[in-house]
Amino acid sequence: MLPDLFTFLAEKLSLLSIFNLFESKRSGGADGVEERAKERAAATPGAHGEQRGDLLEVHRTLFTHFGIYLGDGRVAHLIPDILPAVTGDQKLIASVITNTRLIVGCMYKCATVRVDTLEDFAYGAGVLVNLMDEPVHRRALPNEEVARRAEKLIGDITYSLLWNNCEHFVTYCRYGSAASRQTEKFCECLKSIIRDQRSAVVAVLLGIISICCFGMLPSTTLPTILIPFTLWMAG
Repeated sequence: MLPDLFTFLAEKLSLLSIFNLFESKRSGGADGVEERAKERAAATPGAHGEQRGDLLEVHRTLFTHFGIYLGDGRVAHLIPDILPAVTGDQKLIASVITNTRLIVGCMYKCATVRVDTLEDFAYGAGVLVNLMDEPVHRRALPNEEVARRAEKLIGDITYSLLWNNCEHFVTYCRYGSAASRQTEKFCECLKSIIRDQRSAVVAVLLGIISICCFGMLPSTTLPTILIPFTLWMAG
């Protein structure tokens, strides 16, 4: 009788341990739920075939805007916005960022890395996927690491139109180092203007006009001399 009882208890404990082991592997706890959610997001393509960790770009009025696709129709992107500086209304801040909000935020250097829907991110423009992979001549990081980098940076961030913009954000996430082709093109254009000797002539003419309009003042005379001289020497 007693040996049979021990045998019965041992069988039940063995079955219970196997069941618990199976459940722990299947569920994986809270971390497992999060991992599975990300795996589903990575496996589910977006409206344009995007996968989690892809680099997206859309053409806005004066520039190209960039973001990182997180899956489930969500995009993380660094975007200037003036509203966080003037209001604490989170519902209003979470609304679609218009071009006016963007431009004023850019002027005040106020920006955040935020998550928006793919439609809000596109703002009516066509979405391009991983178009930057070839021009940058750098190997992209694994998509999951790209997405995790983007998620870690969500929140307020220091903004600079030339040195820390949305393109710097996505290149850091996808390639491991921040860069901006738009900034490079602007700097090259600025260099070509400075190197052109005609810029010095134009500066002299503008200086003479300012002297004629406002008189021989330090605020007009000094720029008339120093700016053309600097441009001439730089050229």
